[in-house]
Amino acid sequence: MRSGWWLSRAVMLATMVTREIRAKRPWLVLGGVSLMSFLGCLDLTIVNTAAPAIGRDLSATVTEMQIAVNAFVVALSMFMVTAGRLSDRYGRRRVLFAGAALFALASLGAGLAPGVAVLVVFRFLQGVACAVLYTSSSAIVADAFPDKQRGRAIGTLFAVNGLGLASGPLFGGLVVAAAGWRWVFLVNVPLVALALVICGLSVAARPPEPDARRQDRAGVALLTVALFGVVFALTFGDVYGWLSWRILTSGIVGLLALASFVVVDRRHAAPLVPFRLFSVPLFRAAVITEFCLAFFYTTALFLMPLYLFVVRGLGDVEVGLLMLAATATVAVLSPLVGRVVERIGPLPVMAAGFVAFAGSAVLQAAHDGNTGLVMVCVAFALLGAGWAMTLGPSAVAALSAVPSGQSGLAVGASWTFHNFGGAVGLALGMTVFRRYSGQSQDVRADDLRPDAFTTGHTAVMLLLAVVSLGAVTALLTIRARAPRG
Repeated sequence: MRSGWWLSRAVMLATMVTREIRAKRPWLVLGGVSLMSFLGCLDLTIVNTAAPAIGRDLSATVTEMQIAVNAFVVALSMFMVTAGRLSDRYGRRRVLFAGAALFALASLGAGLAPGVAVLVVFRFLQGVACAVLYTSSSAIVADAFPDKQRGRAIGTLFAVNGLGLASGPLFGGLVVAAAGWRWVFLVNVPLVALALVICGLSVAARPPEPDARRQDRAGVALLTVALFGVVFALTFGDVYGWLSWRILTSGIVGLLALASFVVVDRRHAAPLVPFRLFSVPLFRAAVITEFCLAFFYTTALFLMPLYLFVVRGLGDVEVGLLMLAATATVAVLSPLVGRVVERIGPLPVMAAGFVAFAGSAVLQAAHDGNTGLVMVCVAFALLGAGWAMTLGPSAVAALSAVPSGQSGLAVGASWTFHNFGGAVGLALGMTVFRRYSGQSQDVRADDLRPDAFTTGHTAVMLLLAVVSLGAVTALLTIRARAPRG
């Protein structure tokens, strides 16, 4: 009798919980997916401030630390489009869960890595997993909300992604100071488990897209080979020699694969990259912005902590706190930027963002051991302002360029160029750094001479200033040619 009473109470409680979950299901989906996506974006930039500590502990060279950072971005570039197609073919829920599980395992492996080679492998796997998280998240959130709430939900997800990218350097410094660099990766494991529980209760399974089997498999293979070949050549050109057989073979194969991909993909019924969208001015503006934004911040955020460590002799806590000048500026300006974009559109805001980037790069080019910390913070804050004026508006530009039914395609394509820009930027930037600093690829961060570092740092920042001003020119040209009304 009593057992029957307990059973009925348990059934009643389970029913109430189920109803509550169904009532709040869209917001639970947004919460769980946002947490996964936040962790993925955080890991894109959090390693930058942890790099000096990783180098000391694993006796890694600056070049090896660069590869550990770039492995993540290269994997994103290679598998972003593929991950989107897998989600369409096998179901977004199933692929999201597989990606989250891979991300947790890769984070565990990176946190326990005994050497830099193992770390690079697991960083690459983290990037593969994050390609899944990035591409699946917006589609799952869009499916969970009705039309009237969908825009606000996706906007919230993008805001969380931007917060993850911008707060990575700050969190990296604080976590390293409090618990050591390994916890930069290990902290992901319990948080991913929590996100999986939330998503397991809320994300509904959907059948695969009916035309998903028409995906351009040849295009996937060609794009993967192209991105790997080009980025490998740019990363190791000064290591093996630009005319060595490794670099020539890698670069030529990569460029041929890229040209073949363009030809093959344009003829396919379901292309991976919607080349027709390049005829839309706003989409071109979004692609230029995403590429140049990632080119800038992957390189700048790699060198900024090293400048504070090598030239200024600061510790992990001080580095993390000084990076707050950039991340706090992003947090403060992003809501204001959103309102400005609503009034005047994304193009002038993005152009102003690259003016801020150029100002930051010019100021940082003059940094040395005697530069006042106030000027350092001003330069970092300008970087944050540029970030706030480009990251969100570029997503708005991509979404505004296409009908609502193609929003996922536009955002996915623009983020592919974002990740490619990051991989190329860091590879090319560090090549310039080694060329002008006179340091070999085998030098460790602890052994870098402040004067040599300052020379290489100045050259790279001037490169970033030129790229930023080039982006301003391109955006203003697009604005002049864009149709009115």
